[in-house]
Amino acid sequence: MAPTSPGRRRDRRVYLRSHPLLFALLAVARRAPVLRLGRTVLVNGTEAYLQALTEVALDRSAAGTTGGNARRLTGGELLFDQEDAAHRRARRELSHVFNSAGVARTRPLWADVLRRRLALLATGETIDLVDVAAELAGVATVSLLGLNADPHAVAAAARAAAAAAVRAELPGPRGPGRERATRAAVDRLAGVLAGAAVDPALASMIAVAAVNTTVAAIPRAVAWCADDRLWSHAADPELLPTLVAELLRVTAPSPVLPRAVAAPGEIGGCPVRSGDRLILVARHAAYAHEMGPDPVAPMTPRISQLVFGAGTHSCPGAGLARAQLADTLAALAPYRPVVVSARADRRAALPSWATLRLRAVSR
Repeated sequence: MAPTSPGRRRDRRVYLRSHPLLFALLAVARRAPVLRLGRTVLVNGTEAYLQALTEVALDRSAAGTTGGNARRLTGGELLFDQEDAAHRRARRELSHVFNSAGVARTRPLWADVLRRRLALLATGETIDLVDVAAELAGVATVSLLGLNADPHAVAAAARAAAAAAVRAELPGPRGPGRERATRAAVDRLAGVLAGAAVDPALASMIAVAAVNTTVAAIPRAVAWCADDRLWSHAADPELLPTLVAELLRVTAPSPVLPRAVAAPGEIGGCPVRSGDRLILVARHAAYAHEMGPDPVAPMTPRISQLVFGAGTHSCPGAGLARAQLADTLAALAPYRPVVVSARADRRAALPSWATLRLRAVSR
């Protein structure tokens, strides 16, 4: 186990304060590559994680999985519960949204957000990076989906819908109030996304994924960079891509991937059967709990990319996430900011900061 750095200590607070049960579960189970708890199988090991995503038949629509949440967010029919041919067509449509041309078209828009919002650091003021990341995510989503909409409204609706969908899957009684709140959040999201250039259901999932991962990842990565004094690496164009990969690896914005088994198989020597629930722990598979970010001696790309899934289950927005974080770090590097205050978000779908205030120490 690597020594606990200031960056790791702060990032641990995200789990302890926003998702304490998740953190406790992960901490208890992380020593075993694969661990069965009744009908639930926790997958921590790197090779077992890869095997689960590339060799085991998965049920894309089971309750409590990413696909199940997609059904809740889109009224039933989407991406994850389609047959193989339709699934491939939907993924192709996703790849067209997130391809290099889409990122290149959108990049100047979020660069303008960074220039405008970070300029306050030069005057000695503090900024809330969570709010900056939300605006950046909203601007990017509006552009990628071809919307004529308020980026702030899009970001707020996507965050609320994701949080509501996750709360709806929590154990315990599901009274009518919880269901009504979820439906209201989903309807609000659909309303702000009206007129998107892609299928409405797909637009909802793109917005939810793009906004929530951005708002979770960028502030956590920046806080780690500030606490461990990595700004000289962020200012180096040759080291910046490696730093980005390492920060995304250790923060693992989506730390677990909930899945369900569709047919009998085996993961890391553990037999699995149809209906078993899988908890694929991306942060353990990528050694985020053991190895801190090291832009000079990084983890291999094969390992660092695991936080974005693998094979046909890899995230099509990985390139977008890397570009956004790289631009944010490069824009912040001249200021060498420090964290003034941070508060965890207890309602967010992903481990996130509710606020992260920064102040420049040099210019």
